[in-house]
Amino acid sequence: MEQTIAFPHEETKYSIPVHETVSPSKVSLTAIVAMGARGEIGQDGTMPWHLPEDLRHFKEITMGRAVIMGRRTWESLPKRPLPGRRNIVVTRQEGYLTEGAETAPSIAEAAATCTPKERPVIIGGSTLYEAALPYCDTLHITRIDSIFPDADTYFPAIQKKYWELTEEEGPFTSKSGLKYTFYTLKRK
Repeated sequence: MEQTIAFPHEETKYSIPVHETVSPSKVSLTAIVAMGARGEIGQDGTMPWHLPEDLRHFKEITMGRAVIMGRRTWESLPKRPLPGRRNIVVTRQEGYLTEGAETAPSIAEAAATCTPKERPVIIGGSTLYEAALPYCDTLHITRIDSIFPDADTYFPAIQKKYWELTEEEGPFTSKSGLKYTFYTLKRK
């Protein structure tokens, strides 16, 4: 199958902090992200688009699972916690309190609290994606066929030599007029 998805900066190497090691044998990690044509994922703490179809897709994939997110992602959610999911916030702030979510000081510790049945999903932000990507075995990507020039947050580069495109749905046109495609990538 020919890969039709192109990612910027494919050969970027990840710098993974030593405290962010996750044993793949303990729990399988998945990441889910919506991004623009250049890997844009955020602008001023929010998504720079409105794509209701992606929100439904996100809910379908994450419902009933543990979702692991950074503190800023947690704080940006319009409704907290995400219902029907175990919410885990990764933060380095000691004593950080959240109502409706658990906290962990690292992705490794957050993942260690999950059972294989919970199938944890990394939902952002960019720092967590970068640290977790080498340990993920599945990526669910909504690729929006638009450039968002004011974006200030990007998904880390995906190195094609480590990933295989296994599913592609679309392209579709949203009610909001944006064109998008759903991709699933599996680690080779």
